[in-house]
Amino acid sequence: MTREVCSNIGLWLLFTLLIGNYVVDLEASHHVYKRLSQSTNTESPSVNQPYRTGFHFQPPKNWMNDPNGPMIYKGIYHLFYQWNPKGAVWGNIVWAHSTSTDLVNWEPHPPAIFPSAPFDINGCWSGSVTILPNGKPVILYTGIDPKNQQVQNIAEPKNLSDPYLREWTKSTLNPLMAPDAINGINASSFRDPTTAWLGQDKKWRVIIGSKIHRRGLAITYTSKDFLKWEKSPEPLHYDDGSGMWECPDFFPVTRFGSKGVETSSFGEPNEILKHVFKISLDDTKHDYYTIGTYDRMKDKFVPDSGFKMDATAPRYDYGKYYASKTFYDSAKNRRILWGWTNESSSVEDDVEKGWSGIQTIPRKIWLDRSGKQLIQWPVREVERLRTKEVKNLRNKVLKSGSRLEVYGVTASQADVEVLFKVRDLEKADVIDPSWTDPQLICSQMNVSAKSSFGPFGLMVLASKNLEEYTSVYFRIFKARQNSSKFVVLMCSDQSRSSLEEDNDKTTYGAFVDINPYKPIPLRALIDHSVVESFGGNGRACITSRVYPKLAIGKSSHLFAFNYGSQNVDVLNLNAWSMNSAQIS
Repeated sequence: MTREVCSNIGLWLLFTLLIGNYVVDLEASHHVYKRLSQSTNTESPSVNQPYRTGFHFQPPKNWMNDPNGPMIYKGIYHLFYQWNPKGAVWGNIVWAHSTSTDLVNWEPHPPAIFPSAPFDINGCWSGSVTILPNGKPVILYTGIDPKNQQVQNIAEPKNLSDPYLREWTKSTLNPLMAPDAINGINASSFRDPTTAWLGQDKKWRVIIGSKIHRRGLAITYTSKDFLKWEKSPEPLHYDDGSGMWECPDFFPVTRFGSKGVETSSFGEPNEILKHVFKISLDDTKHDYYTIGTYDRMKDKFVPDSGFKMDATAPRYDYGKYYASKTFYDSAKNRRILWGWTNESSSVEDDVEKGWSGIQTIPRKIWLDRSGKQLIQWPVREVERLRTKEVKNLRNKVLKSGSRLEVYGVTASQADVEVLFKVRDLEKADVIDPSWTDPQLICSQMNVSAKSSFGPFGLMVLASKNLEEYTSVYFRIFKARQNSSKFVVLMCSDQSRSSLEEDNDKTTYGAFVDINPYKPIPLRALIDHSVVESFGGNGRACITSRVYPKLAIGKSSHLFAFNYGSQNVDVLNLNAWSMNSAQIS
């Protein structure tokens, strides 16, 4: 029985159990638990909960999903996000709002947008911020009207002199874009406008995610004044078999260096620009991207050779990560990526703990010099939270079957960087030609399955006697017999992460495009119930949610390990306990 079939059966059983107590409707990929979503509990959850994060962004209570409209304005970073003010499950969605000076510590403000008019009375869904040429930020967002149609609206700051932008007003012209039969737009699949960009013809462009039958669409609208919008005859891009395209994102990147590019940029002289087109695929709940060329005359995006916008496209993150959104940070000339990570625990557990959903650490994102993939790395500011450091693990040999505990660090809230080195690569096993799905390989060859090189990596959020642990590790295979080419596999194995059997313990995997003759880097951000792993200096990222019963707080341990048959060197391992950020 396939994992997908098992997952579908599990969901069906969950629905069966819930429907006896609650009315359940399916609404835009989120389950509406009407009675649960109207909870009137106003108390904040206890700060001593073992699964609340210390330095990841999450509100004090209730449900959170998509990051919306991140931006910088007058030196202040803004994050809006989808939030349910009445409960720990999806529903009653508003745009919550927080600000920061460093992308790490956050100050909450009242919701910026909430249902108040016919054009958004049934919800204020995802969208983006665009900074106009005069420096004024405006929000484009999806509203749900009385007919449950998805329409696009605009909101503007009430007081531009307020760097915190605590009040927003909605235009009387809303909705600016609405579905209609003439344009052939699916009224229930027309959402999540991107940051707009300005063309050479001085017209603004924005794309909106949609679908017609199984065709995923990025519908383009144009405007001269940002208020009157006209649908373009052709979409920016489409795919005939991928289904609904949610939360699209479209932005330029440079081929030279890691600096960011403003969304409307045409590129500086002698600068080669590519464009990244990203979607959140409703069918799979993963974020995919392609790299290609934007034809500004035809308003068409053409993926580079080897890229196709469907479930075969590369992903930002190969774990639990969705509805991501980027923005250009003009203060530091970089592009920043935000992503939502939901829970892997049951709805009942979420309601009991009083919250659901976190945002991953914001990541700097840029194009690799090869032009074939994006690189991601946690923003440098998060390193300010590093405190007690362990630096005594250098030039150690991890013999076959060995573990090395990392002492002196708060293992439940830590930042770990390790550099591995392997030798005698000619002894590597040959990969089976049918092994094309890295997640499937990681699932079938779990941490107990020995190969020549691997598994080797880290065991995090581990109990003392390893009744529980989450393992993040590599395996190295030869591409073919007598070949000098190798395949590097990165896994995040949650199968032993908790003694609680009801949690989702999916094992994740990704291929890493690195040369194994060189040292192999791995970084893990560990924060109580989330592990963000970066392999190959950000060439592969995997985010996992885990809820150990034993390995919590001071009872959590950290190990480097090698269960492969060949020895592995640890050239360097640095680990830091992490202070908590000021968020709530």
